[in-house]
Amino acid sequence: MHRPGDVILGGLFEVHYTSVFPELMFTSEPNKHICQGFDPPGFRHAMTMAFAIEEINKNPNLLPNVTLGYSLHDNCATLVIGFSAALSLASGQEEEFLSQNTCWGSPPVLGIVGDSFSTFSIATSDVLGLFRMPIVSYFATCTCLTDRQRFPSFFRTIPNDAFQVHAVIQILKHFSWKWAGLLVSDDDYGLHVAQSFQSLLTQSGIGCLAYSEILPWGENPSELRRIVEVIKKSTARVLIVFAHQIHMIQLVEEVVKQNVTGLQWLASEAWTTATVLQTPRLLPYLGGTLGIAIRRGEIPGLRDFLLKTHPSNNGDNDNSMVRQFWEHTFQCRFAPSPAGWVEDGGALCTGEEHLEAGETEFLDVSDLRPEYNIYKAVYALAHALNNMLQCEPGEPFSGHSCATLQRLEPWQILYYLEKVNFTIPFGDQVSFDENGDALPIYDIMNWLWLPDGGFKVQNVGVVKKTTFSGEELTLDEHKIFWNFDNNQPPRSACSESCPPGTRMARKKGQPVCCFDCVLCSEGKFSNKTDSVECINCPEDFWSSQHHDHCVPKKTEFLSYQEPLGVCLTTASLLGTFICTIVLGIFTYHRSTPMVRANNSELSFLILVSLKLCFLCSLLFIGRPRPWTCQLRHAAFGISFVLCVSCILVKTMVVLAVFKASKPGGGAHLKWFGSVQQRGTVFVLTCIQAAVCTVWIVIASPAPHKNTQYHNDKIVYECIVGSTIGFSVLLGYIGFLAVLSFLLAFLARNLPDNFNEAKLITFSMLIFCAVWVAFVPAYINSPGKYADAVEVFAILASSFGLLAALFGPKCYIILLRPERNTKKAIMGRSTIK
Repeated sequence: MHRPGDVILGGLFEVHYTSVFPELMFTSEPNKHICQGFDPPGFRHAMTMAFAIEEINKNPNLLPNVTLGYSLHDNCATLVIGFSAALSLASGQEEEFLSQNTCWGSPPVLGIVGDSFSTFSIATSDVLGLFRMPIVSYFATCTCLTDRQRFPSFFRTIPNDAFQVHAVIQILKHFSWKWAGLLVSDDDYGLHVAQSFQSLLTQSGIGCLAYSEILPWGENPSELRRIVEVIKKSTARVLIVFAHQIHMIQLVEEVVKQNVTGLQWLASEAWTTATVLQTPRLLPYLGGTLGIAIRRGEIPGLRDFLLKTHPSNNGDNDNSMVRQFWEHTFQCRFAPSPAGWVEDGGALCTGEEHLEAGETEFLDVSDLRPEYNIYKAVYALAHALNNMLQCEPGEPFSGHSCATLQRLEPWQILYYLEKVNFTIPFGDQVSFDENGDALPIYDIMNWLWLPDGGFKVQNVGVVKKTTFSGEELTLDEHKIFWNFDNNQPPRSACSESCPPGTRMARKKGQPVCCFDCVLCSEGKFSNKTDSVECINCPEDFWSSQHHDHCVPKKTEFLSYQEPLGVCLTTASLLGTFICTIVLGIFTYHRSTPMVRANNSELSFLILVSLKLCFLCSLLFIGRPRPWTCQLRHAAFGISFVLCVSCILVKTMVVLAVFKASKPGGGAHLKWFGSVQQRGTVFVLTCIQAAVCTVWIVIASPAPHKNTQYHNDKIVYECIVGSTIGFSVLLGYIGFLAVLSFLLAFLARNLPDNFNEAKLITFSMLIFCAVWVAFVPAYINSPGKYADAVEVFAILASSFGLLAALFGPKCYIILLRPERNTKKAIMGRSTIK
């Protein structure tokens, strides 16, 4: 079919199913062939291109003052015929083409719409690509055609097979189907899709395949039976099929035989709209199928244009294609029959038949899918030509000049075709990427089971790839029919999702979708479903009971609120209170012989220091703070040194007084007067104060969060800062205590009237025993219990000193006042 114009576009369509080449073709008359099996949809495809060109010619905003023509050829579903037609369209290019009606034959074209088969497109593009002839296919989907090195001038308005795989992946992701089966046809289409699908599914990480099988060509009942048994035994409820109608017909027959129901079918573009499978007998098995289909579009005015198709209305001198359509539609024959065509017919065609008399397949424009791609392809070429004719000087052509209508070259249109970007009236954007692919878009179809028992394939969504946002899946879920209970989508997973607080542990020897859910270990959490690994909680946090989030760790220290802290605090305050009572008693009875004996000033000083010892234990209780950590050991060390140094001086005074009572011993007393006693205590105490000062300045004790004892707790403790400093502090106290004990032990047998050494000996014995036991207990006590041990040692030694030194005296002062006289005290030795 031909129509003259200023610019001619070519078209390749499958108007006949097949062709026959008689032996005559090897004679002097080449290219003789007979096409058989008229295809009304194929003829509608060709007429859609004619309609698009007529619509463009009527549009004043697109290619004004330029008339498009067309030259349409039938490939007869045969490679050699389609290839020959493409070469004849591209041949005859002259240096200058003048538009005139006196031209004979088919003029050369500047772009071709077609072919419908990938194989045909590959062959045609391999040759015409050398001459940069633009080819825009509407049905060739092979991913191999994206190779711009091999096919530099090939474009298409149908998505390639790779995007079809992406679309299915998007559907699986949307419904969280992680466990599916895959069936493909045993050809390049199926095998290539299988490889691409498995690779992309692995990369996306959204699921995995339970099985992958290849559907055989031809009759192979045993293989089909085996494949259906695999489907039946599998736990996957989603089945994806990339195959042709013939494969599905054979497969579904075996599915019906074995009564395999409860499957959610995902159909490829090849059989989504196959009416042969939409029968009441197959409804229980295929109802609810979701499938990918070529984008359906609306082309207003197309049906009216098709109704005008008539042998007498064709402006072409050779209207054989229209006459063949007329003969096929009305089952008649023109006399004589067009040369080269064979069509069984009956009555003669009069030309008075009416297409409107009955709804024919040719007039069915309710589901325009390939036609919509043809429509976009023609408009893409028209927009490229329009942009080229509107160029301004300086654009990238030879001599920086614009192309003219009289000197058009195909490669010039190719330059602008790569850059087209427009929106057609239906609302879809048309542009091509760097591989010549249009922005891909598919309709999502659903097989609806109607109440009357029939089928309806309804559009429930769209999946497309936009320039800015990538792949987009839009579904109208409330319209989807699910062939399951409660009309809800099925769940398909090898293993149920792992809830937060667990991680996936892959089952050995099985796909990654098959896993066990393992509870996160202590100190780790997962707050997402299907976590691959658990995350460590931050340093001051610990995993919750269900391991789905982190909670602040419990803090542990010797608190005033806990029983142990209450007991120690009570004991400390009790000791302080007793010291105060004793101090009050001694103050009240300060003039009595019992108080005045053996240097009452030192006794008062010992009571004050013991009171400080009891109070300093409170610094070890409560949340450690910098000032409490610094003061606790300093206060403890200085208080005890003050106490022990007083006891030491008291012991030395006892010995000096005893020696002074002997003849010639008076010289000893001059070294132990009140001033010397105070000075000795002061010096000994200052030494400890200096040790504490150096310790705090150089390596000050500080609060510390210790997580070594318990993983789920933070033990607040005071680190000593310097072990040497702490050892010197304790060692100095121990040295004074041992020295006091030795001196008191030496003075234990002195006369009673002079002797307080027995009380000092016993008190030092208690003191040393407590602190000797303290060291191993302190080292082996973790956390707050170390502080408790130290507080207990302070309290025990303080109570021991208080009881041993002042208990007997208070007994005499309060309960035996008759013995609290100078005569009674001085006379004890005489009585004895």
